[in-house]
Amino acid sequence: MQLSRFTDYTLRVLFFVAINNDRLTTLAEIAKFYNISIEHLRKVVHALSKSGYLKTFRGKNGGIQLGKDPADINIGLIVAQTEGVRPIIDCEHHACRLTNFCTLQPILNKAKNAFMSVLKEYTLADLIADKPMRQGLIGSDVTKPDRVTELTPDH
Repeated sequence: MQLSRFTDYTLRVLFFVAINNDRLTTLAEIAKFYNISIEHLRKVVHALSKSGYLKTFRGKNGGIQLGKDPADINIGLIVAQTEGVRPIIDCEHHACRLTNFCTLQPILNKAKNAFMSVLKEYTLADLIADKPMRQGLIGSDVTKPDRVTELTPDH
Protein backbone atom coordinates (compact mmCIF):
# COMPACT_ATOMS: atom_id res chain seq x y z
CA MET A 1 0.00 0.00 0.00
CA GLN A 2 1.33 3.42 -0.91
CA LEU A 3 0.27 6.47 1.04
CA SER A 4 -0.85 9.57 -0.80
CA ARG A 5 1.35 12.65 -0.98
CA PHE A 6 -1.21 14.45 1.21
CA THR A 7 -0.77 11.84 3.96
CA ASP A 8 3.00 12.01 3.62
CA TYR A 9 2.97 15.80 3.99
CA THR A 10 0.52 15.57 6.88
CA LEU A 11 2.87 13.32 8.83
CA ARG A 12 5.88 15.49 8.00
CA VAL A 13 4.11 18.62 9.24
CA LEU A 14 3.18 16.88 12.49
CA PHE A 15 6.77 15.68 13.01
CA PHE A 16 8.22 19.14 12.43
CA VAL A 17 5.71 20.98 14.59
CA ALA A 18 5.98 18.42 17.41
CA ILE A 19 9.77 18.67 17.56
CA ASN A 20 9.53 22.47 17.63
CA ASN A 21 6.43 22.72 19.83
CA ASP A 22 8.12 25.05 22.33
CA ARG A 23 7.54 27.85 19.81
CA LEU A 24 5.34 28.72 16.86
CA THR A 25 6.54 27.37 13.54
CA THR A 26 5.68 28.74 10.13
CA LEU A 27 4.70 27.24 6.81
CA ALA A 28 7.80 28.84 5.29
CA GLU A 29 10.07 26.97 7.73
CA ILE A 30 8.41 23.65 7.03
CA ALA A 31 8.40 24.25 3.27
CA LYS A 32 12.10 25.10 3.32
CA PHE A 33 13.03 22.15 5.52
CA TYR A 34 11.22 19.55 3.41
CA ASN A 35 11.44 21.40 0.07
CA ILE A 36 7.65 21.28 -0.30
CA SER A 37 5.36 23.86 -1.88
CA ILE A 38 3.75 26.23 0.62
CA GLU A 39 0.46 25.82 -1.25
CA HIS A 40 0.44 22.07 -0.56
CA LEU A 41 1.30 22.74 3.07
CA ARG A 42 -1.54 25.25 3.42
CA LYS A 43 -4.04 22.52 2.53
CA VAL A 44 -2.43 20.11 4.97
CA VAL A 45 -2.34 22.64 7.83
CA HIS A 46 -5.94 23.65 7.13
CA ALA A 47 -7.09 20.03 7.39
CA LEU A 48 -5.03 19.42 10.53
CA SER A 49 -6.35 22.56 12.22
CA LYS A 50 -9.96 21.69 11.31
CA SER A 51 -9.43 18.32 12.97
CA GLY A 52 -7.91 19.91 16.08
CA TYR A 53 -4.43 18.46 15.59
CA LEU A 54 -2.94 21.92 15.03
CA LYS A 55 -3.64 25.41 16.35
CA THR A 56 -3.00 28.31 14.02
CA PHE A 57 -2.20 31.89 14.98
CA ARG A 58 -2.56 34.72 12.48
CA GLY A 59 -0.60 37.90 12.19
CA LYS A 60 2.97 39.07 11.96
CA ASN A 61 4.13 36.78 14.76
CA GLY A 62 1.70 34.01 13.89
CA GLY A 63 2.40 30.39 13.20
CA ILE A 64 1.29 26.92 14.09
CA GLN A 65 1.65 24.56 17.02
CA LEU A 66 0.18 21.24 18.06
CA GLY A 67 -3.43 21.35 19.17
CA LYS A 68 -3.12 18.09 21.09
CA ASP A 69 -0.51 16.32 23.14
CA PRO A 70 1.72 14.17 20.86
CA ALA A 71 0.70 11.12 22.92
CA ASP A 72 -2.92 11.77 21.89
CA ILE A 73 -2.18 11.91 18.15
CA ASN A 74 -2.53 8.38 16.81
CA ILE A 75 -0.65 7.74 13.57
CA GLY A 76 -3.15 5.13 12.38
CA LEU A 77 -6.06 7.52 12.85
CA ILE A 78 -4.22 10.30 11.01
CA VAL A 79 -3.51 7.98 8.08
CA ALA A 80 -7.10 6.70 8.06
CA GLN A 81 -8.44 10.26 8.03
CA THR A 82 -6.15 11.47 5.25
CA GLU A 83 -6.40 8.35 3.09
CA GLY A 84 -10.12 7.85 3.51
CA VAL A 85 -11.78 4.60 2.56
CA ARG A 86 -10.00 3.56 -0.60
CA PRO A 87 -9.69 -0.03 -1.74
CA ILE A 88 -6.22 -1.21 -2.73
CA ILE A 89 -7.67 -2.32 -6.06
CA ASP A 90 -10.72 -0.53 -7.42
CA CYS A 91 -12.69 -3.53 -8.68
CA GLU A 92 -16.05 -1.77 -8.73
CA HIS A 93 -15.19 0.76 -11.44
CA HIS A 94 -13.37 -1.58 -13.79
CA ALA A 95 -14.89 -4.34 -15.83
CA CYS A 96 -13.23 -7.46 -14.47
CA ARG A 97 -14.36 -10.95 -15.24
CA LEU A 98 -13.32 -12.07 -11.76
CA THR A 99 -15.32 -9.53 -9.73
CA ASN A 100 -18.00 -11.95 -8.53
CA PHE A 101 -15.64 -14.72 -7.48
CA CYS A 102 -12.27 -13.04 -6.92
CA THR A 103 -10.17 -14.38 -4.06
CA LEU A 104 -7.57 -11.61 -4.24
CA GLN A 105 -9.71 -8.72 -2.98
CA PRO A 106 -10.38 -10.24 0.49
CA ILE A 107 -6.66 -10.97 0.90
CA LEU A 108 -5.75 -7.39 0.00
CA ASN A 109 -8.37 -6.07 2.42
CA LYS A 110 -6.91 -8.25 5.16
CA ALA A 111 -3.42 -6.92 4.39
CA LYS A 112 -4.66 -3.33 4.45
CA ASN A 113 -6.36 -3.92 7.81
CA ALA A 114 -3.13 -5.41 9.21
CA PHE A 115 -1.17 -2.39 7.93
CA MET A 116 -3.60 0.02 9.58
CA SER A 117 -3.57 -2.04 12.79
CA VAL A 118 0.20 -1.63 13.09
CA LEU A 119 -0.03 2.13 12.49
CA LYS A 120 -2.69 2.43 15.20
CA GLU A 121 -0.17 1.09 17.73
CA TYR A 122 1.88 4.30 17.46
CA THR A 123 1.43 7.91 18.44
CA LEU A 124 3.27 11.02 17.38
CA ALA A 125 5.04 10.92 20.76
CA ASP A 126 6.43 7.47 19.94
CA LEU A 127 7.84 8.65 16.63
CA ILE A 128 9.45 11.87 17.82
CA ALA A 129 11.01 10.07 20.80
CA ASP A 130 13.30 8.26 18.35
CA LYS A 131 16.78 9.84 18.63
CA PRO A 132 17.76 9.65 14.93
CA MET A 133 14.37 11.14 13.98
CA ARG A 134 14.80 13.99 16.48
CA GLN A 135 18.36 14.62 15.34
CA GLY A 136 17.25 14.70 11.71
CA LEU A 137 14.69 17.36 12.54
CA ILE A 138 16.69 19.33 15.11
CA GLY A 139 20.14 19.16 13.53
CA SER A 140 19.23 21.39 10.61
CA ASP A 141 19.65 25.15 10.45
CA VAL A 142 16.10 25.31 9.09
CA THR A 143 14.73 24.44 12.52
CA LYS A 144 16.56 27.44 13.95
CA PRO A 145 14.57 30.33 12.46
CA ASP A 146 15.62 33.95 12.29
CA ARG A 147 12.35 34.91 13.96
CA VAL A 148 11.43 32.91 17.04
CA THR A 149 8.08 33.41 18.68
CA GLU A 150 8.23 31.87 22.12
CA LEU A 151 4.94 30.52 23.35
CA THR A 152 3.45 32.36 26.27
CA PRO A 153 0.38 31.56 28.36
CA ASP A 154 -1.51 34.17 26.29
CA HIS A 155 -1.37 31.96 23.20
